Amino acid sequence: MAAAQGRLSDGAGEMDDAKDTEEDASHANAAPPPFRAAVDALRTARLRPQIEIEPTPPPQRLAPFTYALEAAVVDGDQELADGRLVLLHDPAGHDAWHGTFRLVTLVRAELEAEMAADPLLPEVCWSWLTGALQARGLGYGEPSGTVTRASSHYFGGLSARPAASQIEIRASWTPREGLGGVPDTAGHLASWCDLLAQVAGLPPAGPGDASVVTLPQRRGPQSR
Repeated sequence: MAAAQGRLSDGAGEMDDAKDTEEDASHANAAPPPFRAAVDALRTARLRPQIEIEPTPPPQRLAPFTYALEAAVVDGDQELADGRLVLLHDPAGHDAWHGTFRLVTLVRAELEAEMAADPLLPEVCWSWLTGALQARGLGYGEPSGTVTRASSHYFGGLSARPAASQIEIRASWTPREGLGGVPDTAGHLASWCDLLAQVAGLPPAGPGDASVVTLPQRRGPQSR
């Protein structure tokens, strides 16, 4: 099982992966306890083996404190889907969030053209996100996002390439805060990985996930 990794930022600068400077350490130590606890839970989360987590620089302008992860669903040397998850924290709260934490995500996968043309696909993909959260009993509010279908057709010197279709889910939601004002970020990460796996067309991880509907007719795995 892979442990989650990532980078931590307090909005004043990025953490150095190889060696933290004294200034970086000072910035990290300035993070409020709820945010540090939320990040610790993300870092120690255990994920299904097909999910690979890699560090990615967090955005600097969305909130005073941010932490970012990127992930890929991998089968051997084939990448089936990828995505990014960002944890935002504003101790003063945010009117649009209705809370002090916010999760922001991007998930992408390639599809067969026939599936991409299904008029119900956007609604189904959005239900996968909300269903993944609900399946784990996670409280959340203020969900918003978009589901985008894109198709590429090649001409001229590229005409030998087959047409390609992609689904992209961009979303954000406010995780409900628990004891000490800390949300269950490990649970939200696990549900996000459930969404990634579902978009990738993987079978349910276990008996508790039997209600998951996998994506039919998706395009073959992409070489990494």
